[in-house]
Amino acid sequence: MSVQHYVKMIDNASVAQRCHAAAALAHIYLQPDLEFDERRSTEAVLTLLLDDPSPKVRLALAEAFSTSAHAPAHIVASLARDQIEVATYILGRSVLLSDADLIDCVAGGSGEAQRLVAARAKVSYPVSAAIIELGEVEAVAALLANSQAQIADISFRRLVERLGHVAEIRTLLIDDNRLPADCRHALAVRIAEALCQMDMVMALMGERRARRITLDACVRASVSLVAATRIDEYPALIEHLQLRGDLTTAFVIRIVAAGKIDFFAAVLVALSGYSLARVRSLIIDGRPAALGALLSAAGLPVSTHLPLKVALEGWRNVANGRQDAGSPEIIRRMIEHLEPMGRDTATIPAAANDDMLSLLKRIHLDAIRENAREQVLAITAA
Repeated sequence: MSVQHYVKMIDNASVAQRCHAAAALAHIYLQPDLEFDERRSTEAVLTLLLDDPSPKVRLALAEAFSTSAHAPAHIVASLARDQIEVATYILGRSVLLSDADLIDCVAGGSGEAQRLVAARAKVSYPVSAAIIELGEVEAVAALLANSQAQIADISFRRLVERLGHVAEIRTLLIDDNRLPADCRHALAVRIAEALCQMDMVMALMGERRARRITLDACVRASVSLVAATRIDEYPALIEHLQLRGDLTTAFVIRIVAAGKIDFFAAVLVALSGYSLARVRSLIIDGRPAALGALLSAAGLPVSTHLPLKVALEGWRNVANGRQDAGSPEIIRRMIEHLEPMGRDTATIPAAANDDMLSLLKRIHLDAIRENAREQVLAITAA
């Protein structure tokens, strides 16, 4: 049947007939051997069908063109912006939609349209950024559930900032291997803050104790996070901790006590201005005086120098096979080297010494408890 015949019948045809005509014309257009003039005429009629008052007609076009790479681009783009029943096929399937088209659909579309874009087989960095910035919660959840979506680190940071308070989003982010370390830390802080603000927690503990426990939990979570962070992500995580004010003396002590020496080296590079090679050299076999100069250059208080040196020496011995020890044993040695100093030391004020001992004893208790948990899990699994 010729294109001219379809043109003549459309004006007086029923909705069902127009749907049939739309599908037939789309099939004609997609024929690879169609002559140029015939293709132009067919495209013109198909373009007019975009204005058909019945969405069923436009739906017939969407079904025909949604999986084709040879459909008319302007028709596909128009159908993608149609009502959701029509746009669903195009938004979910068409390879002809450019990033600009998809971003426009995200910006001006409904939550369902955003969700369809987020669930596409291929979602680029710019489209993901648009969904994270403008999308409704359901669309963002669909994006995170899409393992093929490309999401930049900066987009993850914006997502934590924008929707980190939403429980569903937090859950998806925690399980997402693409999440950078600094975002994972920010998310842990968000979770801790949310727990702290729960009415039940406040009633049981009181505001002051709840905040103290939350702070301790955040520090411990930060240390655990370091163990799961790739070395190439260390600089970003350290910068994040600095900006938040979380790169504290207590945190540094915990990091070294836990044996996260590579991360400690990265911290010293960031704080001291020394090169990584120089820092590593001093940590591996530097003399106490040179190591003290490095710690001073990093701005670490004098009260931390002795325990840090003791811990580094202990971990050196462990690495060289001269000592079999874990965190509890290393921390115990740090405590033992501080306790005999008493209050007569000329180098460390008594208050600073007491504070350091108190911190180390808390860390030691945490390490013992963690070891106990691991032993129980090992026994249970045996």
